[in-house]
This record gives sequence, structure tokens and C-alpha cells, in this order.
Amino acid sequence: MLRTGFGGPVSVVSGVVARSGPDSRSRTGNSASARKISREDTPEENRNRRELEVYDPLGLYSHPDGSHEPLRASWDPTGADEQRETEKPSALRRFVSTYGWRAYALPILFVVTVFVVVDAVRGGNPPASVTGAPGLGSLSPRAAVSGIIGAPPGDGRFPKDLPTGVLPEGGAFTESGAGTWHLIAGAGPQVGAGAETVFRYSIEIEDGLDTSGFGGDESVARMIDSTLANPKSWTHDPKFGFRRVDQGDTEFRISLTTRQTTRKACGFEIPIDSSCYNADLGRVVLSEARWVRGATAFEGDIGSYRQYQINHEVGHAIGYHRHQPCDSDGGLAPVMMQQTFGVRDNDIAALEPGGVVPMDGKVCRFNPWPYPRG
Repeated sequence: MLRTGFGGPVSVVSGVVARSGPDSRSRTGNSASARKISREDTPEENRNRRELEVYDPLGLYSHPDGSHEPLRASWDPTGADEQRETEKPSALRRFVSTYGWRAYALPILFVVTVFVVVDAVRGGNPPASVTGAPGLGSLSPRAAVSGIIGAPPGDGRFPKDLPTGVLPEGGAFTESGAGTWHLIAGAGPQVGAGAETVFRYSIEIEDGLDTSGFGGDESVARMIDSTLANPKSWTHDPKFGFRRVDQGDTEFRISLTTRQTTRKACGFEIPIDSSCYNADLGRVVLSEARWVRGATAFEGDIGSYRQYQINHEVGHAIGYHRHQPCDSDGGLAPVMMQQTFGVRDNDIAALEPGGVVPMDGKVCRFNPWPYPRG
């Protein structure tokens, strides 16, 4: 189709305008001179020329200035440019646009958290000042101490009206038993990583001790098993693992024991009921009187006291031989503190002047766990 313009007849082909006139010459198919690219053109101009040549395979069009150079108008019949402009941003761009600087901070925080967790696992027990958790003291080889570990402090000469350590009112318990123990059948899988030691233990009840008042023998065994399997207990430390067995050798036996037999096994005859670990016997001796009644000075419920009783004496068995004072006034008491006698340093120091617990006035809150949360 021809139209008349100021520069002579104009051809309109497929929407592209080309002038014709005496100075214009048609470009033919593969003419090298027609497709010659000026060295003075910019890269953008060269790109436009190439685009036009793609859509002008016959070389029919001339430049508006009369030259034989291809038209430089960019023509994109596919609409790719428009598509790129309306294209939706990627999920990553939307995330960055929505959260701004937090989009960069969150991954960094995640990486830092992973490093902290790994470091804590590899490093064992971090100091209490760093974690805010109560301390545990130093870990000794199990063979380093023999005999009775965890006996009550002092020389046994206590005033009759001593409130600390007094057994509270409560349910009935057995005063004396046979001095022998029977095994509670049952074995289980290992709990805890046990990277250094897996402690095999059995559960026993003293003959003559009646457990019907607090659920029977199986109830006692379940309480012990669930306490040691709790991640707040000793299995929190990857060095330790526990496995209950009912045959073969054991590292220690956890034995619920009557009042009088407990006093003999723990080596004292004083008016304060307590539990202990007897290394010579390989026996964790749990006082039934305390199992039933708890401790007034503990200031917690009976279930929490039983958990404390188990964790404290098993702590002695796995190597935490020394007792601990309250290390943070108002904080949770260390599980290796003698909470049966009190959660106040002054109360325990009065029983054993010059002992490991100072008369410093610190007061803790009861705590049954080596690794409490919060």
C-alpha cells in the first residue's frame, strides 16, 4: 500500500514504514554491504539493528534519512518486553521486600543459634554464670571415693527441736525391714547418649517394706525410670546414658529402703532421715520415710521431692560426690544441694560449721533437676 508524504511515496509493509524515492535503494537478501554495521554505533544501536534484520529478512526497508542502514526502531512482535515489565517478582524478592533488613538478620540468627547449640553439646556443662542454671560442682571418677557418700552433715549431736530436716506429718511408712532386697523385674532400652558411660541399674525394694500405700512396687519402678529418662535429668549431658536391667552386672542398684535399714546403710544414727549412696555396696539407698513424707525444708510437693531424691543420690553414684551450696540468691537450688535439710545456706551451715556450705544468707528455691528449664 502506498501513501504520499513529504519525502515522496511511502510504503507500508506489515506495520513498518519505509520511504521510497530517487535516493532510496532496495536492500537485497544476503547483501553484505546492506547489513554492514557502522563502527560508530553504540552497542544498543547495534542490538536494535540486529533485531530489525531478524524481522526484515529481505532487506526491503531503508532508514528514514535515506541511508541504506537498517531501521533502528526496536520492534518486538512477541511482546517479550511488556511481559518482562509485568512479570511477577520471585518469591525471594517478595520476601526481601516484605521483611526488609529482617530478611538478612533471620538467617544469621539461625546460624548463630546452631553454633551455640553445637558448642554447648561439645563443651559439656557450661558454667552457671553463663546459662543461669544452678551449678553441679566437679565430676569425680566413680572409683575415687569409697564408702558412704551423701550422709548427713555434722557429728550427729543436734538439738531435739531442730526444725531443719524434721520429717513432716503424712502417710504411713515401714520402720524396719529384713535388711535384704528383692529385684523388680523389668528392663528397658538405653536412655541418653552415653558418649562416655552407660550406667546399668536395677530397681529393688527391701523385703518387709509395704509399697501398697503408694501404688506398689511397679509404681516405684516407673517413677525411677521416668525420672532418669527425663531430659532435665542426667541424660541431658551427652556423656551419660542409663539402661535398666534385671539380670547381669550393674553399676548400681536403686533400692527403696526402710527407715532403720537406711540408717545402717548410710552410716548414721541421728534424728534426721536421709538417703545416700553406699559405694561399697553399689547401692543407691532411698529412704522410704522420705519417699512417703518428703521434707518440710524442701518446700515442694511430694512428687518433686521424689524426683529430687532420685536425682541427688544417683548424682553421687555417677560421680558428683560433693554437695553444693545455694549459688544464686533467689535462684533454683542445685540438685546436689542437701535440700532435704533446707534451701537456705544458713540452715545447712548450722549443721556443719566450716563445711562446704557458707553462712552467707543465700536462699534458693527447691529444684529436683540437674538441668532445669527456666
